Amino acid sequence: MHKPIPQWADDEKPREKLALKGKESLSNAELIGILLSTGTKTKSAVDLGSEIMALAQNDLNILARFNVAEFKKINGIGEAKAITIMAAVELGSRRKLTEAVKQKITTSKHAFDILHPIMGDKQYEEFWMISLNRAGVLISAKRISDGGITGTVVDIRRIFKLALEENATSIILAHNHPSGNLNPSDADKQITKSLKAAGNTMDILVKDHLIVAYNGYFSFADEGLI
Repeated sequence: MHKPIPQWADDEKPREKLALKGKESLSNAELIGILLSTGTKTKSAVDLGSEIMALAQNDLNILARFNVAEFKKINGIGEAKAITIMAAVELGSRRKLTEAVKQKITTSKHAFDILHPIMGDKQYEEFWMISLNRAGVLISAKRISDGGITGTVVDIRRIFKLALEENATSIILAHNHPSGNLNPSDADKQITKSLKAAGNTMDILVKDHLIVAYNGYFSFADEGLI
């Protein structure tokens, strides 16, 4: 029989449990329950959280890829609740980026670890640029453009205008493949060649171009293609 959260013992209620024992003591379903705030006549907010995690195969990376329609497959989850969860996931991704500022980027894996939480779960393509100073320390990571499921427009002038504004001496470029296919297309190879050439002209080193997906990455530099 469904028992509403207000009737639970205080040390079992998600909010009270967090206050008493700390956020680490809560399950993913309980944390989602706090975000949802309310359940339905037959399910608590935590029950809904459990259903959401089950739909995501208990994988937060899969959850991060959900759009509103995915969440609404669960009875009791409407657009407002779906957007609340999506906003929380996005805040977590942005926190990762904030933590990365002033780190020295020495490998493609390091760059991927910074970018994956931000763009690895996107359902459409985005193009990003990491700006580095002379010591190879991250100045910023910024989205340059976004597009559809199969591509995005890359504006070479905008990329190097931003690099100059930030006094970057080198940059790492990245775009995502929502399909999970990590093989570079002919268009990917051509834009990489054009960006490398433009960087040489402006004395800004294009160190790498990453293709990022939820399941891994491809590095042009590691493969000797840049």
